[in-house]
Amino acid sequence: MTGPDSGPHLPGHIQAAIQRNLERQHRDDAGRPADSAGLAWEGRDLSGDGIDGSANPLHAFDTDDGTADPAWGPVLDRLADGEAGEPAVVDVLSRMRVFAAVLPTVAEMAHDHDGHSHGDKESDIALVTLKAPDGRTALPVFTNVPALTAWHPQARPVATWMPRACLSAVDEGAELVVVDPAAERTFVVRRPAVWALAQQQDWTPSYADEALADELASLVDLVPGLAQIGLAPGSGVASRTASGAVLPGGGSGPELQLVAYPDAELASAQDEAGLRLLAATLQQVLGEVPSLAEKADSVEITIGRPTHT
Repeated sequence: MTGPDSGPHLPGHIQAAIQRNLERQHRDDAGRPADSAGLAWEGRDLSGDGIDGSANPLHAFDTDDGTADPAWGPVLDRLADGEAGEPAVVDVLSRMRVFAAVLPTVAEMAHDHDGHSHGDKESDIALVTLKAPDGRTALPVFTNVPALTAWHPQARPVATWMPRACLSAVDEGAELVVVDPAAERTFVVRRPAVWALAQQQDWTPSYADEALADELASLVDLVPGLAQIGLAPGSGVASRTASGAVLPGGGSGPELQLVAYPDAELASAQDEAGLRLLAATLQQVLGEVPSLAEKADSVEITIGRPTHT
């Protein structure tokens, strides 16, 4: 339902969080140059206790050895064995430290009113993003430093909590966050889960969302010949490991499969044109459901067999 050029508008609470983050990024409350936390660089004191026992007062990762969180491998094992679903993986990610990839850049030199350059070049960093196969922007993050450097030897790792990485992804216009790209097991966090992580909220995939199912059921009477709408994981929910094994999650989409069950009359008539009209009408009706655009990353419609009671 959404594409690379026409995604849904950001909910107000996410946009407000991004705006607060941007407003803090370069200036403090007094208008002085500041870091991304809103702390002025002028007079910076690096002494004192840090977060979670860190000796550095500016971050919680002073003793980080750059390896993957011990919960990451096991939850992917459970996913592969069918003992856990995508929500369990996202739940582990919500408490994980990850590494974003940044590249050093050189900022433009300042110019005076006569157009002459002056001063030294300023170094800066740029967050690395990539393009998904469907054209959407994706933010790569890594569970460990070796995975990042193997993927991009020139990139520098920046440790951050996954929810903050997701907030940065939204800020960058990225709808997907790709965990460990090019690794043996890569997991793609799709837009609704990215938004949930950015807000530090629980995430329910659209294909398992009972409230969404109830809302879509109310649309049946608006589509002639439609008896029922079923929800199932889309064809793009599953993913493959680098060695070819199938994982029942972590794919880039389509996320949600809507199964349109025709009524007995339409089904028995074997009217292919009528079934195509049903699907087209349903797609048009679904375009007027805001919650579907927010909860489902991408949607595909299939025609199912009629149910018998």
